[in-house]
Amino acid sequence: MDSTLPDTAARGFDTYRNKWDSQLGARLPGFSSATTGDFRVRAHAVRMRDLVMVDIHGVSGIRTERPANSVEGEIQLYVVSSGAYTLDDGSGRGGYTVSAGQFLLRRLERPGNFEMQPHTTAKVIAAMSSTLEPLLRNRGITGAVESAEIRLLMAHANMVRTTLADLGPDGAHAARNALIELVKGAALGRFDDMEPRLAPALAQAAKDLADRRLADPELSPALLARELNVSMRTLQRAFAAVGESANTYIRYRRLEEARLALTASPDRPSVSELAAYWQFSDSSHFIRAFKKAYGRTPAEYARAIGTAEERAVPRRVV
Repeated sequence: MDSTLPDTAARGFDTYRNKWDSQLGARLPGFSSATTGDFRVRAHAVRMRDLVMVDIHGVSGIRTERPANSVEGEIQLYVVSSGAYTLDDGSGRGGYTVSAGQFLLRRLERPGNFEMQPHTTAKVIAAMSSTLEPLLRNRGITGAVESAEIRLLMAHANMVRTTLADLGPDGAHAARNALIELVKGAALGRFDDMEPRLAPALAQAAKDLADRRLADPELSPALLARELNVSMRTLQRAFAAVGESANTYIRYRRLEEARLALTASPDRPSVSELAAYWQFSDSSHFIRAFKKAYGRTPAEYARAIGTAEERAVPRRVV
């Protein structure tokens, strides 16, 4: 659902509301008229039985004045990447403001209103769960999105978002149950690292972390395990479950980034610069690893790219 496109500007709120109602089969809350006049919001929602997951980005600020028909006892998780999300708990005692880099996990006592600042990006997961309800009765849990439990949960949630259309009923059921297990981990501040359903999420979270720190000389499987609060053995099992190893993944991604750097024109880095930046012990080691992966040395690869570029440039006829 996207009301940020230029051709929807005049009817942004109606476009969004109609798609929400028809695709999710649920009614939106009552939005303040101050926000429906300039309603620029983009969202992607999926439903798995009793669980709904929404990725939302509001270009404009939005505010409700009538709560949605949420169900008391529903478990709700808000993970905010940018901006801020303010939630009224519906009790008259106040509520929560979830700022960028924070999450809130709560059991809904009664429906309330919410407000999003402009340029807020968040992931919201809502579900009914008898296993989660006792953990959250009469309290909300807040923390940093960089915690190991939220990193794992977000890695799995993003995988579900991209693969759900290809999953059969059994796969979707397993994906939903793994999400619930990871939300449980966020509630407890730890997760069951022996749970086999969580291996793909753990491997993906480790990959996401490695991708952000590829140039870090300290990057290693041990660092990934430490950052994700698991043992090395658990991390190794998770990668084995998806047919890889952590070391192999780190080397592959560093070589791939080096390969992409060789396509940069005209300021291609030297082989020694690439070897040093991507944490290879020396140029010879880097050259051997590169040739094994791509069938050419870095210099041969760069020359081939240069020749292809020259052929692609139209000749000027005088």
